[in-house]
Amino acid sequence: MAEFVTVARVEEIAPGELKGVKAGNKDICLANVDGTIYAIGNICTHAGAPLSDGYLDGELLECPWHAGFFNVKTGEATQVPVFEDVPSYEVRIEGDEVQVAVG
Repeated sequence: MAEFVTVARVEEIAPGELKGVKAGNKDICLANVDGTIYAIGNICTHAGAPLSDGYLDGELLECPWHAGFFNVKTGEATQVPVFEDVPSYEVRIEGDEVQVAVG
């Protein structure tokens, strides 16, 4: 069974925004797409950039360093120079808390 960890409050991540958080030993990027929050790994698989410093356009996150793209719903790498996906994590909302499954 997955272990959920509280990482933020819902109001901290406005629609269209990104937020970097820690959950245990994992760096996670939260993304608010039209009111739904998604969680993916926060470290770009191309050069190690913090994805939470990137740009969100719909469900696509543009890496801030080399303009590679990831889908925040799945973690899929969708545009070069990134070829390797980042992990995606299950998210649940409990009251006003954003919780991410890390185990």
